Amino acid sequence: MADPIKRALTRRRRVPGRPAVIEEPDVRLVYGVKFAVAMTGCLSALEIAHMAFLGSWSSEIFSVITGLIGLVTGIFVGQKT
Repeated sequence: MADPIKRALTRRRRVPGRPAVIEEPDVRLVYGVKFAVAMTGCLSALEIAHMAFLGSWSSEIFSVITGLIGLVTGIFVGQKT
């Protein structure tokens, strides 16, 4: 099975009359996105645990989660254009 993050970051250019040109992303970009997605999941679990055990909302953790989600979204949008 192909890596979904690598597949999502791969560019495909179609020129009429020519075969499609496939440009694969740099491996460092793929690893960076994987790390950011994993950290977002870990921080989300941390926020859920914080709310469950302490009964309060942590705006610092939420701001980091929001920043990482914005980073990943920006990478996907910037890589596709």
